[in-house]
Amino acid sequence: MYFHVCINNLLCYLIYFYIFSVPLRLCGKLSSERLRKINMRNFIKNAINKAPKVDYLEIRIEENQTTKVDFIGKELENIGVTTKIGGNVRALVNGGFGFVSFNNIEQLETHIKLAIQEATLTGKSKTQFAFAQPVVDSKIISGGKDPREISLEEKYHLCQQYNSIILNFSPLIQTSKVTYRDYYKKQYFANSQGTDILQEKVFSGISFVAMAKDGMNVQQAHTSTGDYCGYETVQGLDDKVENVSRLAVDLLKAKSIQGGKYTVVLDPELCGVFIHEAFGHLAEADHIYENEKMEELMKLGKRFGGDELTIIDDATLQLQAGSYTYDEEGIPASKTEIIKNGIFLNRLHSCETAAKMDAKPTANARAINYNFEPIVRMSNTYLEPRNLSFEEMISDVKEGIYAKGYIGGNTDCEMFTFSAQQAYLIKNGQVKKLLRDIVLTGNVFETLMNIEAIGNDLIFYGGLGGCGKNGQSPLPVSCGGPHIRIKNIVIGGK
Repeated sequence: MYFHVCINNLLCYLIYFYIFSVPLRLCGKLSSERLRKINMRNFIKNAINKAPKVDYLEIRIEENQTTKVDFIGKELENIGVTTKIGGNVRALVNGGFGFVSFNNIEQLETHIKLAIQEATLTGKSKTQFAFAQPVVDSKIISGGKDPREISLEEKYHLCQQYNSIILNFSPLIQTSKVTYRDYYKKQYFANSQGTDILQEKVFSGISFVAMAKDGMNVQQAHTSTGDYCGYETVQGLDDKVENVSRLAVDLLKAKSIQGGKYTVVLDPELCGVFIHEAFGHLAEADHIYENEKMEELMKLGKRFGGDELTIIDDATLQLQAGSYTYDEEGIPASKTEIIKNGIFLNRLHSCETAAKMDAKPTANARAINYNFEPIVRMSNTYLEPRNLSFEEMISDVKEGIYAKGYIGGNTDCEMFTFSAQQAYLIKNGQVKKLLRDIVLTGNVFETLMNIEAIGNDLIFYGGLGGCGKNGQSPLPVSCGGPHIRIKNIVIGGK
C-alpha cells in the first residue's frame, strides 16, 4: 500500500527514485565487474548441481560481439559494434519443456526455478530424450585474421571502396547496397548429464547488391560470402563486385524465354540452394514426427533418385559457414548421409526427435542465439560430386537452360519455385545468350529422380543470408554441390 501511494505522488516518486536508484545503479556496475571475474563454467555447473532434480536440465550462456557496416547508395546507413551477454535455461520434466532466456546472469538460480516450474506445468507424459555421453571440452572455430583486430575505420573504408565500384561502374547503375558483418560468439554450455563445453566462433561476411535501371526496366544482381576463414574472406573482392555490377547492367538487355519444359543445368550455387531448401528441410525430423503424412512421405529406405545421388549434411567441415564442433544440445558435430546412392537413409535430429523416432541424435539442434530454444536445423548441406566436367555435361544438350545463382523462391512441402539470378540458353552443346526472368518450379521428388548428370566441381556457398525457420533467422549455414543436369524442369517464361 505504501509503495502504491508513493508512486502516485510525483514528489514521493522522485524521492523514491533518488534514494533507491543510485544504489541500484551502483549494484549494476558491481554486477558487470563481478561477471568479468566469474569462472563461468564453474558458475554454471554449481547452479546445475544446486538445482532440484529433474529429467534434464541445460544452461547456455553467450557473450556476443557484432560489427555492422551498411552502405545503401551513397549513404552510410549503419556502422557500429554491439555487445550482448545473456543466456537461457531449458528444463525437461515428464515430457514437458520449460525455457527461460535472460540477460541477468546473476539471477541464474531464479531462472532455473522458473524453467523447472514451466516444465512441471506442461509435462504430462513420459520423458523421451536421447541422453548422450557427457563431454568436457573447449573449442574455437576461427581461421586467418581475427576481424576484432581490424579497426572499424578500416572496415568502413573497405566497404566504401566496394560501394564506389558499384556506383561508378556504369551510368545505368541506379543504386547499391553493401552489408558487412563480423561477429564473435563465446558460448558456455552445461547440462545435468555432466556435459561442460566452451565454444568460440569468429565469423566474417559481406554482401553486395547492384541495381541497374533503363527506363522502366529495372534489374538487380547480388552476391554474398561469409565463413570462419577470417577477415581475408571479405578482402580482395573487387572483381566479384565488378561482376555483380556488370551482371545487373547486362540483365537490362537480356530476354525472357518461352515457358515450358527444358533440360536445365544448375550451377553449384543453385544446386546447393535447391538441395537445402527443397529437400533438406523435408529431412528435418521435427517436421515429420508429429505428421503422419510427412512420416509416410519421408519414410526411410525410399528411393529418391538414381544410384549417383548422395546428399550429405556435415557440420564437421572446416571453417564453412554452417560448421560447428557441438550443437546447442552439446552433441558432437557429425556427418550425416541423408540420401546415399539414391536411397533415403537418415533424417536430421535433435535429442528430442531422435528419442521419439527411435534414432540417434545427428547434432542438428541449433539456435541463432541465447534467446531461442534449439530446433532441428541443417549445417553444411550438399550434393556429392561425381565425374563429369561441365563441358561434358552440356555437350549433348540440343536446347536447354544454364541457370546460375538464386534471387528468391519458396517451397510448400514437396513443391518448389526458385528464381535464378541469371541464365543462359544452351544450344547444341554451347552456352549462348543471357536470359532473364527464369523461374524453375516442380515437385522435389520428381526433380530428384530426373537428375541425369552430376558434375565433378563441388563448391560451397555461405554468406550473410543464412537460413530461416520458426522465427530464427539468419542461422549461418552453407550449401553446395557441383553442376547438375535435370530433365523436364518446368520453366516459367513469357
